[in-house]
Amino acid sequence: MKIKSILTGSMLVCTVWSVNAQTDKNLGIIPAPVAVSVQTGSFILDKTVVLVQGDAANAATSDILNAYIAAKGGFALRPVAAVPKGSKAIILSSKGAAELPEEGYKIVVGKGQIEITGKGAGLFYGVQTLMQMIPEKTGQELIIPAARIEDYPRFKYRGMMLDVARHAFPVSFIKKYIDLLAQYKMNTFHWHLTDDQGWRIEIKKYPKLTGIGSSRNGTIVGHHPGVANDGIVYKHFYTQDEIKDVVAYAARKFINVIPEIELPGHSSAAIAAYPQLSAFPDRDTFIDANTPWAGSRKGKQVQQTWGVFDDVYVPTDATFKFLEDVLDEVITLFPSRYIHIGGDESPKTYWKESAFCQQLIKEKGLKDEHELQSYFIQRIEKHVNSKGRSIIGWDEILEGGLAPNATVMSWRGLQGGIAAAKQHHDVIMTPSSDGLYFDHAQSASADEPTNIGGLNPYTRVYAYNPIPAELTADEQKYILGVQANLWTEYVKTPEKVEYMILPKLFALSETAWTQQDKKDLQNFAEERLPYHLARLDLTGTNFWVPTPIGQPLQAVEGEVIDMPLKVPVKGAKIYFTLDGTRPNALAAPYITGLKVKVPAGKSLVFKTIVITPQGKSSVVTETKLTNQVK
Repeated sequence: MKIKSILTGSMLVCTVWSVNAQTDKNLGIIPAPVAVSVQTGSFILDKTVVLVQGDAANAATSDILNAYIAAKGGFALRPVAAVPKGSKAIILSSKGAAELPEEGYKIVVGKGQIEITGKGAGLFYGVQTLMQMIPEKTGQELIIPAARIEDYPRFKYRGMMLDVARHAFPVSFIKKYIDLLAQYKMNTFHWHLTDDQGWRIEIKKYPKLTGIGSSRNGTIVGHHPGVANDGIVYKHFYTQDEIKDVVAYAARKFINVIPEIELPGHSSAAIAAYPQLSAFPDRDTFIDANTPWAGSRKGKQVQQTWGVFDDVYVPTDATFKFLEDVLDEVITLFPSRYIHIGGDESPKTYWKESAFCQQLIKEKGLKDEHELQSYFIQRIEKHVNSKGRSIIGWDEILEGGLAPNATVMSWRGLQGGIAAAKQHHDVIMTPSSDGLYFDHAQSASADEPTNIGGLNPYTRVYAYNPIPAELTADEQKYILGVQANLWTEYVKTPEKVEYMILPKLFALSETAWTQQDKKDLQNFAEERLPYHLARLDLTGTNFWVPTPIGQPLQAVEGEVIDMPLKVPVKGAKIYFTLDGTRPNALAAPYITGLKVKVPAGKSLVFKTIVITPQGKSSVVTETKLTNQVK
């Protein structure tokens, strides 16, 4: 009897998810489409349905859909070239797709068939939308609401960055990360492969980059400056075969992979491997500026702590030859139009103290070290352009003069992006000040794990508009899109990566894809997000569990106080305490309509915790309830 009750409860939860998705104005879809029209009736997806893939070019996308249906429903669809008379069908079609906006698609769900129209990425995104519309299984059927959907993206660049220089992750997880991006219509994976704390990409011409540069002798414990150093050798890099595998995998999901090779700063790992690359002033006494790898300097090592360090590449012909060789191998591995060259937080101290650098500034007629950096970036850009590619750099590349064809990634607020757009340079908006650094805390709770600091809830990500108000209509066209970044100083495991990016990734996808006038935070947070998190909970993927919807964060005054809360994850439960203890699954369960009576002249602390069906917990949230004597 007990087992039967549990199963019945589970089925009820699944039914609730389906009803919520079908009655929501956006049909539960993230990111919200341009236009959704709910029709009368539904399509019954069962094993009698056939699958028409249309063009051979649609085969991979067709296979993805069929594999999803098999996992969801327990049956695969029979592929056919045309719909047999009287059969129900899902039809993938590119006919008429040329009339759609780039990456756009249409879906028509009727009683007898579902037709998805699109080409390439557009068809793939249409399939992702249909997959989100497929509910949990009821009996032997999957019931999909009849609807018409027309959709296309707001921005053509929709990116997420993952830093693997501080902490690296298995190829299997890199692919999972790519899957998450693709499922929510992101199209760019920015792979931050090198930094002071590690060089993570195999370069065959310079084996010491991974032989030495991929290894550090310890990692700080705790938030910078740390409480200790663990003393454990940390070493990892990706072989060229692994990188080719990831790039090919991403291409099948219409994800463009952009590599980042940091220069001229953030390069301690490379300099540890080849000290002659350093602008450290005493190098001038033992190396001829144009002779590669003559001499050596001891004491260099990959950085064990976090932060910005003074070591920087010296701008000699030998250094540029090294970097050109490295970039040539990188370009061979990555077909992306863009190569990210960093350019951020590059210290000028060693350049100021180096006799060689000061002489070069005079010879080139440069004003100062900022113009020397511009010279450095422009020389690298010319080489990258000669290979048919373009560079992206962080907004510091504006200092001293912007390279002619560079795209600017604006991270230090909005001003870098505004300045670049006004100069008619392409811009990707990724300001840390507007919620797009996902290594920041997701709440103010002491329960949050160690992080870089700052407060960045998913609601802040959702609220961001990548088009600065300061730009004219003509200048706005240079804003290619938006990106969020996850730096990994305090992120050691795949599980913590998931915790830090979810559900913020869902909010980012809507910021990047959905038209500004179609965004609706209440609909997103209360109708669609709980549905998606419930599905995510079933997969074993980790995520930050939102706090109860409707719980005040400020003190509330009254004798009898209503607490109209909603669960942020479908099927989850809210537990609370009023006696000062920390709530858990043994505390009082929240019941709709709860009213708290506060004694006269007293205060109570209403503490809550959300626990999902799979046992994930939110942080504890507190609301002070007071009844002042008058």
